[in-house]
Amino acid sequence: MPIIKSAKKRVKVANKAAIRNSKTKRSLKKAIKLFSEKANERNLKSAQSSIDKASKKGVIHKKKASRIKSRLAQKAKSDSVKITSKKTTKTTKKAPTKKTTKK
Repeated sequence: MPIIKSAKKRVKVANKAAIRNSKTKRSLKKAIKLFSEKANERNLKSAQSSIDKASKKGVIHKKKASRIKSRLAQKAKSDSVKITSKKTTKTTKKAPTKKTTKK
């Protein structure tokens, strides 16, 4: 058990982080397993989302996240999972025109 006050705090902080990380890992594994059992678009998106969250929080490395997502996409393609993308239309603003005034 640490004696110094800052060391005690680090133990508390590390325990909280460990709990938070384990929850993120658990949801990641659950989403990947769900996609493996039943490959469909909804499960694929859920798995990719949980992978991104884990990567963003630093639970897994970003290159590992990329590798896992790539493998899931390959599996989805081989299982003929149809991925429909929602196309959002961006409205482009025209650049303001200069008004010329006569002097």
